[in-house]
Amino acid sequence: MTANLIFAGGKAWYLASEFWVLVPVLLFLALVAWKGGFKAAGSALDKRADTIRRELDEARRLREEAQALLASYQRKQAEAETLAEEIVERARRDAEAMAAKARTDLTDRLHRRAAQAEAKIASAESQALAEVKSRAADLAVNIAEQIIRTEMSAADRTRLFKDGLSQMGGALN
Repeated sequence: MTANLIFAGGKAWYLASEFWVLVPVLLFLALVAWKGGFKAAGSALDKRADTIRRELDEARRLREEAQALLASYQRKQAEAETLAEEIVERARRDAEAMAAKARTDLTDRLHRRAAQAEAKIASAESQALAEVKSRAADLAVNIAEQIIRTEMSAADRTRLFKDGLSQMGGALN
């Protein structure tokens, strides 16, 4: 070896060290190949690739299911929002209708109460007029009685009495 070092000027030694490193590596690879290590490594890699492929397929399937489920939920959410808007609109219309009905009912009640009040006023007025007429008639009768008693003679009273009887008879017939 010393001759190689001298002859090649140091380069031979470098080539020899590479050669001696290469030999055990080749022997190791031959031993691995002879024991079936490459087949085992290949089948392990194939199994791992199959596992990864199955996991990717499963992930793809789960992603598609998730997208379908998301679309379903979005559709249901849109339907729920539409339904909520319809409910709010219906409630608004019902509230407006109830308010209009309440206004109409209140107006009707006020008109009825006003009519009742007017009827009571008219009744009280007619009752008051009847009472006034009755008192006026009573006063007139009392005054007439006093005038007849104090200022009329017996002959005038008899004639007045007969005239009143004939007028009553005519009014009753």
